[in-house]
Amino acid sequence: MTIYDELKARGLIAQVTDEEEIKDLINNGKATFYIGFDCTADSLTAGHFMALTLMKRLQMAGNKPIALIGGGTTMIGDPSGRTDMRKMLTKEDIDHNAECFKRQMERFINFGDGKALMLNNADWLLNLNYVDLLREVGPCFSVNNMLRAECYKQRMEKGLSFLEFNYMIMQSYDFYYMFQHYGCNMEFGGDDQWSNMLGGTELIRRKLGKDAYAMTITLLTDSQGKKMGKTAGNAVWLDPNKTSPFDFYQYWRNVGDADVLKCIRMLTFLPLEQIDEMDRWEGEQLNKAKEILAYELTSMVHGKEEADKAQNAARQIFGGAADHEHMPTTVLDAALVKDGQVGLLAAMVAAGLCASNREARQLVQQGGVLVDGEKVTDPKATLSEDQLKKGVVIKKGKKTYQKVTLQ
Repeated sequence: MTIYDELKARGLIAQVTDEEEIKDLINNGKATFYIGFDCTADSLTAGHFMALTLMKRLQMAGNKPIALIGGGTTMIGDPSGRTDMRKMLTKEDIDHNAECFKRQMERFINFGDGKALMLNNADWLLNLNYVDLLREVGPCFSVNNMLRAECYKQRMEKGLSFLEFNYMIMQSYDFYYMFQHYGCNMEFGGDDQWSNMLGGTELIRRKLGKDAYAMTITLLTDSQGKKMGKTAGNAVWLDPNKTSPFDFYQYWRNVGDADVLKCIRMLTFLPLEQIDEMDRWEGEQLNKAKEILAYELTSMVHGKEEADKAQNAARQIFGGAADHEHMPTTVLDAALVKDGQVGLLAAMVAAGLCASNREARQLVQQGGVLVDGEKVTDPKATLSEDQLKKGVVIKKGKKTYQKVTLQ
C-alpha cells in the first residue's frame, strides 16, 4: 500500500487540488510540504495532534516537512471557524509561544540532517512593505471570490475586520515565499483552511507559472460535534504542565463509542490490518479499544513511562482501588487556609475542577462531588490542614479525579 493509499484508508484526506500529481510526489518522497501553526497560546493542543502525526507519516515515507511557526500571521489572526476576532497578542507573547511550539514539535518531527525545516513567517512577513505587497500580489486576488470563501462566511454575519480580511493574503504569501526560497511544493491543513490554501496555489501559478499543490485533512470531531482538542470548553494541551499525562490519557479514554475506531485509524500508527480487526469489536470490547487509543497517544506525547503510569492509575481508580501517587495533583496556595481550613468550593476551583465558586456550589448541591470517597452536598464544607497534608481526593462526576494537598 502506498502512503497516499494509506492516508485515504485512514480517512485523513478531505480535498486535494491535483490528485495524480500529489500521489506521485508523496508516494515517491518528492514532496516538500508545509503545515502552519499560529502561536496563539504557549502550548500546542490535541487539535494540532492530527497535523503532527500526518507530518510524521509523510516524513517516514521520505518526504520533507516544513513546520511553519506563525510568528507573523498570529499578529493578524485567522478568522476561520470563529464568530469573533481573536485576542491581539504582543510580539513578545508570540515569540514566547513560538519557542514553546518548537520544543513540543521536536517530539514528533526529526529536524536533524536536513530532514525537516522549522521556519517562522515573521522572518519575511514583518519586513514587507505594504504598498509593495499590494502591487506584487494584490492583482491575483478577487475580492468577490474572497468574500465567498468558507473561512469568512461565519464572520460576515457579525462583522469581519479589515485586519482579518488580510489573513488569506498572508497565508497565501507564505506558500509563495517558501516555494521560491525553500522548494516547498505542497501545503497541508485542516479542511476549514481550503480557501486560504487555494489562494496560495493560485498565487504561485499566476505569478510564477509553476504548479503547487494543496491537500486538506478531515478535521476529527467528537460525537457532540466539537473540534478535537476541546472538552467542556477547555483545551487539551500537549504541555504536561497544562494538561497532565493522566488527564490527557483520560480525555482519549473517554471518547464516544462511535468515535474510538475513527480516532485510532486517524491518529495512531497501529497497522491498518490490526485496526480492521478491531472494527468488528462492540460492547465491552470498545472499552479495550479506548484504552489502546489513550495509551498509544499518551505514549507518543508524553513517553511510554508516563503512559504506563496513567494507564495503571486509571485502571486502579476506576477499578475501585486508589493510586494516589500517579493521580493528577494540585498543591493549594497556603493563602487559601482560613482558621486551619480550606473551603471545598475554593479547593475545587483552585484544582481546576470548576471555573467558579458558583459552578462548584451547584455541582456540590446536585450531589456530583465525592471527597475521599464520601458524597458531600454541603457547599459550606471545608477541608482541614491535617487532611490536606495527607492529600484529599476530590471526585467530580463519574470520571474526573484530582488530589489536592497543601504547600
